Amino acid sequence: MNTSGQWFVSPWRRSVVAAAAGALPMLAFPGPALWWFAPVALVPWILLARTAPTGRRALYDGWWGGFGFMLAVHHWLLPNLHVFTFVIAALLGALWAPWGWLVRRFLGGVPAPGRVAAALAVLPSAWLAVELVRSWQGLGGPWGMLGASQWQVDPALRLASVGGVWLLSFLLVAVNTAVAVLIAVRAARVPAVAGLLAAAAATATAWSWSPRPEVRGEVRVAVVQPGVIDGPGKRFDRQEQLTRQLAGQDLDLIVWGESSVGFDLTARPDLAKRLAELSRLTDTPVLVNVDARRSDRPGIYKSSVLVGPGGLTGDRYDKMRLVPFGEYIPARSLLGWATSVGEAAGEDRRRGSRQVVMDVGGGLRVGPMVCFESAFPDMSRSLARSGADVLIAQSATSTFQQSWAPAQHASLAALRAAETGRPMVHATLTGMSAVHGPGGERIGSWLGTDESVAEVYEVPLAAGTTPYVRFGAWPVYAALLVLAGWAVAEGAGAVRRGAPGPRVPPARTVRESPARPGR
Repeated sequence: MNTSGQWFVSPWRRSVVAAAAGALPMLAFPGPALWWFAPVALVPWILLARTAPTGRRALYDGWWGGFGFMLAVHHWLLPNLHVFTFVIAALLGALWAPWGWLVRRFLGGVPAPGRVAAALAVLPSAWLAVELVRSWQGLGGPWGMLGASQWQVDPALRLASVGGVWLLSFLLVAVNTAVAVLIAVRAARVPAVAGLLAAAAATATAWSWSPRPEVRGEVRVAVVQPGVIDGPGKRFDRQEQLTRQLAGQDLDLIVWGESSVGFDLTARPDLAKRLAELSRLTDTPVLVNVDARRSDRPGIYKSSVLVGPGGLTGDRYDKMRLVPFGEYIPARSLLGWATSVGEAAGEDRRRGSRQVVMDVGGGLRVGPMVCFESAFPDMSRSLARSGADVLIAQSATSTFQQSWAPAQHASLAALRAAETGRPMVHATLTGMSAVHGPGGERIGSWLGTDESVAEVYEVPLAAGTTPYVRFGAWPVYAALLVLAGWAVAEGAGAVRRGAPGPRVPPARTVRESPARPGR
């Protein structure tokens, strides 16, 4: 055994390397935003798992790599959740254990070309299955999906309009698999090169075939970002001051960020009156976000509320998907101790029951989402199918102001816009705020975390329906079919290998009686 092989004999050393390899894809996301690194970011992890001495060790390689990936993607939670961040990463990292086993199953040793070809379909499919499971809101939602790292790449955004972020993740894992094979398995370079060519062909086909958004005019939307201000009263005053500066600018909508109003407007008619005055002054409806205990029902809600010149319009969207630990604690009776080790929610927020499309006047319809709901592709798709012309995300990342979280969150607007063919406005309290057009292209400049400003954007509107809006997450369904087909083939092979050989009738004597060996 060579020196490097002896070094990996230690399970703990190997686990540390697996965690480090799993963390590498984080470099493709904002802040580093090295998007070009994503097609090879998984290669070290794949090369490690394929050399696992046993299937059990490959499971651990997958688990530790998943731990490193989840910890890197959510590292900005550490100042708030402390040790619980490691617990979450360890639990969710276990989802990649089967993926590590499959890497060894298909690429271990010297795989035949046929096994490599199968790996190019099965391994990306298994990765999508992991992303599907962890996309469940109860497990933290789809933050850090691999395909989301390509938010600023035009061909990738075109692919997103065809198959959503799911298609991007699938192709990235396929490319990483092919590159790993080219490095480690010279005898199987033909299927690896074929896989790379297939990925390139898929991208080129989407670029030339997928319908482009049909721009049909534009609207003027203002984003009010007050910056870091302590206290809901002072924050309201600053937002009011910034909004007054928008008078006479011929706007279609003014958007405030998440938790921009810290009081129930029904119980505070004075604040509702001030908002109505702003709407009259600017001749524009104002979409605010209320984070407060409601007077008409029990509990605290986060709600997008539309205010017009006459006051509250009645249009309201209550946030449906809450941030685990930040806005509620799953299984509080068991995990309530998280409040003692970090800044977990002291009281669970209440959930809304349905999405809402609001008519803000002039024929303009907007679909609001709150905070990390913009990470869920199905929510923006549902709003687009329901007739929203503009997607709105009201967010607040002030808790994570000096981390990579604000930029990561803002980048999601590009993907949701490209997937749906609808522009998206990402308005925050403290930055980064961003606007992206119906093809995912950036509109204007992002508002940084050090800015307190009201900014006006010319937002293009688009007609038509993207393939993703029409067909949904079809790459996920295809991936599940691939995994089911592989499982059936494996099961059939196991049955064939375990079946007894053909029964040989006993030899007979000349008197037609069975021979008795040994006599």
